[in-house]
Amino acid sequence: MSLDLSPRPGAASHASMLRTQTAMELRLQLRNGEQLLLTMVIPLLLLVMGTHSDRVVDLGDGRPIDIITPGVLALAVLSTSFTSLAIFTGFERRYGVLKRLGASPLPRSVLLLGKLGAVLVIELIQLVLLSIVALALGWDPDGSPMSWLWLVLLALLGTGAFGALGMLIAGTLRAEATLAVANLVYVVLLVGGAVLVPLDRYPDGAQSFLKLLPSGALGQALRDVFDGAGPGLGPVVVLLMWGLVAGVLTARTFRWE
Repeated sequence: MSLDLSPRPGAASHASMLRTQTAMELRLQLRNGEQLLLTMVIPLLLLVMGTHSDRVVDLGDGRPIDIITPGVLALAVLSTSFTSLAIFTGFERRYGVLKRLGASPLPRSVLLLGKLGAVLVIELIQLVLLSIVALALGWDPDGSPMSWLWLVLLALLGTGAFGALGMLIAGTLRAEATLAVANLVYVVLLVGGAVLVPLDRYPDGAQSFLKLLPSGALGQALRDVFDGAGPGLGPVVVLLMWGLVAGVLTARTFRWE
């Protein structure tokens, strides 16, 4: 019995390339200590501190852990899909990695989907870990299946919105500027973007503006969901619009070198 050793030239399927690219992107991101600090350690520290956050900031009525946990989940999505993705992609562009990959047989759409796939895997790990720690600390969310389903759907919408914004910054600014802008936006949204603090704790004039930010929409929607209510149409539309507009702008302006 003879073996057929004749060559069979041809490109791998897009599905195979996507799996390989996603795995590579995931390994590269998990090796980056600074990004792990941002995506894992900071949300965990804020969650633990949330049990005593009433001594630091007014979160309103209710137990602090129940109020701050949905905000920490929203922060995890923000840190991974926006800040970490923007910085990582920005420096890949600076060092010519994107240029070389863009000139390879790997389709650019598969390259971008691979980055998104890695982000989603990291977010899944974050959300599961943070939820387990929060429950251990006494978090008492609405436990209906719809609440957890909404968490998944809202996380996907938030990833689309923040990810598109991160790629927009990474594809238009220099790496150093991307680093500065991504970290600045992260801090501003963390402190005043209605991520951790509920919208109703802000002045009336600021609430209308914060509702239109993806951070405010995602944070408040998750709080409503785990209080036993639906997120409402407003936050869903806000996240969809940010993702759509930023995605179109990214497609038109992204520079590979």
